[in-house]
Amino acid sequence: MSASAFSTDSASTDPATTDLAAIDFTALAKPGISELAPYQPGKPVEELQRESGVREAIKLASNENPLGPSPRAMAALRGRLNEVERYPDGGGYALKQALAAHLGIDHNRLTLGNGSNEVLELVARVFAGPGDEIIYSEHCFTVYPIATRIVGATAVQVKARRWGHDLQAMAGAVNERTRIVYIASPNNPTGTWVTDGELERFLAAVPPRVLVVLDEAYYEYARARSYPPASQYPDGMSKQDRFHNLLVTRTFSKVHGLAALRIGYCVSHPQIADLMNRIRMPFNVNAPGMTAALAALDDDAHIQRSLQCNYEGMEQLQAAFRSLDIPTIDSAGNFLTFDSLGEALPVYDGLLRLGVIVRPIGAYDMADHLRVTIGTHTENERFLTALREVMSGLGRL
Repeated sequence: MSASAFSTDSASTDPATTDLAAIDFTALAKPGISELAPYQPGKPVEELQRESGVREAIKLASNENPLGPSPRAMAALRGRLNEVERYPDGGGYALKQALAAHLGIDHNRLTLGNGSNEVLELVARVFAGPGDEIIYSEHCFTVYPIATRIVGATAVQVKARRWGHDLQAMAGAVNERTRIVYIASPNNPTGTWVTDGELERFLAAVPPRVLVVLDEAYYEYARARSYPPASQYPDGMSKQDRFHNLLVTRTFSKVHGLAALRIGYCVSHPQIADLMNRIRMPFNVNAPGMTAALAALDDDAHIQRSLQCNYEGMEQLQAAFRSLDIPTIDSAGNFLTFDSLGEALPVYDGLLRLGVIVRPIGAYDMADHLRVTIGTHTENERFLTALREVMSGLGRL
């Protein structure tokens, strides 16, 4: 090719010299993508320090385990760091075998993901597209509407009941175009859950051709609580032999404390797992993450410490909110959502100035609420002290 082909003469009519600023790339995107708001995670401590110079801030915004990861996981992780030049096992053989044994299932029912977020999206990519409908609840986890928009399906949002899923209404929204229903139990950001009886009735009412995705990211916290009684909280996997259209997703990000390593998984019918694994990107789960997850899986002592910390912290916060007459939403997770008694952002900003990061949830149509992660006893006390100061300063206490 001659050098003249690359001429930058403004008079040239060569298409290669077209002003790129004149191209509207938004118009080239798939329908619905430009209408999505980028996911906003909890503000990192480092970001708050950069923006305002606040030092020694605490982050109670992202439902992370305040005790951190399992010591066994950390030891295994350190042992793997001298092999980071190698690609991971693309099939995740060791972790799948361990998970299968731990859960009492066949390994061919498993799909590993870059966090459970990825497997939630994989379901939509495999089974839905333009002309199909995906059902989810008001105040649901934001990944469900994002996944719906990505594949070009039609979103059907069902109004919540007492901040949680109205499964009867969601069953009533199912029609011949419905391909997927997303259910979170406990739900993020509200902490609400569905009971075993509610889930049974819903699964019986939904046609077998409709996939039901039960997001159990906070499963371990919910099962450990005395309220709701464990007998009322469902174990989704125990129902899969009767309801082959039920998929269950879980994660190592919460009770296991491995959020930064992004390890999640889905348990489903083998045919569903096979289809999801066909479109799963190569090496979507990293080797250090799988190594740490494998070690964390059976560290019962760390899991029990984490659950006890959450139980005591939940009691601590709920007692304080009751004393302040601040309404909260009963939560089966490792977080609590509370009414800020007015617009939430002034409270959020006030807490930031005092070095306490919580989560605004206006994007979930809850502009008057904030979500706080259960921290250590000391972190919870610091949050409560700051909250009293901010709420009093705003005239809300």
